[in-house]
Amino acid sequence: MLPFVSTRNASAKQSDFIHAILYPQAPDNGLWTLQHLPHIDWSAYLDLGYDELCKAVFENLHIMPPQSLANSHTNSYANANTFADALTHALKLYKRFDDPTNPAPLHKLGNAYFLELYHGPTRAFKDMALSPFGAIFASVAKDQNKQFLILTATSGDTGPATLESFANQPNIKVVCLYPKGGTSEVQALQMITNPAQNIKVFGIDGNFDDAQSALKNLLNDKEFLQNLDSHNFSLSVANSVNFGRIAFQIVYHIWGYLQLVKNGSIKYGEKIYSVIPSGNFGNALGAFFAKKTGLPIEKIIIASNKNNILTEFIQSGIYDISTRTLQKTLSPAMDILKSSNVERILFALFGDVRTKELLNSLQQQSKYVLTKDELALLQQDFLAWWCDDCRTQSIIKSTFAKGYIIDPHTAIAYGAYQELCANSNNPKALIASTAEWSKFAPSVAESISDKKLNDTQAIAKMCENGAKISPAIMALFDKPIIHKQVIHSSEIKHEILRWIQSDKK
Repeated sequence: MLPFVSTRNASAKQSDFIHAILYPQAPDNGLWTLQHLPHIDWSAYLDLGYDELCKAVFENLHIMPPQSLANSHTNSYANANTFADALTHALKLYKRFDDPTNPAPLHKLGNAYFLELYHGPTRAFKDMALSPFGAIFASVAKDQNKQFLILTATSGDTGPATLESFANQPNIKVVCLYPKGGTSEVQALQMITNPAQNIKVFGIDGNFDDAQSALKNLLNDKEFLQNLDSHNFSLSVANSVNFGRIAFQIVYHIWGYLQLVKNGSIKYGEKIYSVIPSGNFGNALGAFFAKKTGLPIEKIIIASNKNNILTEFIQSGIYDISTRTLQKTLSPAMDILKSSNVERILFALFGDVRTKELLNSLQQQSKYVLTKDELALLQQDFLAWWCDDCRTQSIIKSTFAKGYIIDPHTAIAYGAYQELCANSNNPKALIASTAEWSKFAPSVAESISDKKLNDTQAIAKMCENGAKISPAIMALFDKPIIHKQVIHSSEIKHEILRWIQSDKK
């Protein structure tokens, strides 16, 4: 039995991990997802380092077969040993993090424990998954002697991490789409200054949802796929619609909990809350899978900005974007209305038939509604809260007064904890801290000083206040701009094909 099925047709052809990451479009336009979530006693893995925990997660979820099956003729992986070697190599990329032995450290404020996921090359949580994912993908592509065009749409952090991971990889070309003016300046610079020859970055006249919709349409565009095939390219994506991203995002939720046990903050089995600032729901999905396999999580709290479609959905069971317009906020990575990974939650809770029905309704009517019983089932795992920019700034300022600097996305998560947990029985919680403050320096500096500053001024101001910053961030402002092209979403297909064709000449 292969571990992956389509969210919209579980009885169709199944997939192993390699196929799922190379070809992320599942039958009936669904997403590949785990068809079975086994119950696991995670206390057995308390003494493992991060890389070994990752392997244990992959084995327990049958993403990677146990070594005892590596040479079995019944094993679905034709090259199991090759994959195991590729994973081992990929996990060595955590050596590029601030502390290779602990790529996701904790910071304590009362009973809130911030799981700092931003100590990688691009200073955002996407590095935790994309660093090893990119290496595995490139290794498999090379092993199979295939060329791939990787598409990614970004609201700010996926793009830089994807480009960093795939830069100069053989057999790979990458196209990155970002909403022009819809990211922070640092995020934009991380993309448009990247000099790798195998990447192309386009600014989009529109928002993230426009970019993501264009990407999904290309996955099903027969003419586009035929054109790519004529140039010997297959198409894949690096967004969290690709389960390769999700697989690695499960690990750090387990790591964070086990670190709390190891440092004596909790005893194994004690339930905590997991608080996650959410846009496309991949980070929350990782926590959901960890919970469903037995990690002692009481509830997953989804924190949103004023694009609060997820909060509305979890509180009411109504997912309605028919009258919504995307709004720009101080937390741009969460400026999303079409949240892709909710689909995998729907499948896990309600099955493929209902998932297809709900998603068809979203496509046709820009809306779907859960039944009363379905909403109750959803709320067994999730709570939700949202706040506006003013409240976000207030949280940043008050947290700075406690001696800790957080970015706007993490601030919203901390606000959700304070609102839903700290004012009641003050339970313990893991808060997903998703980005270093430097990626949103003007917003952080203004929250603290009430002065509007540009990025360089804001970084200087924060450093005067004792903040530390990665040298890689400072170096961005002296790099030449390489990718200057801004296009309309309707031009994406044409411009991608033109780049592929010109590069072949």
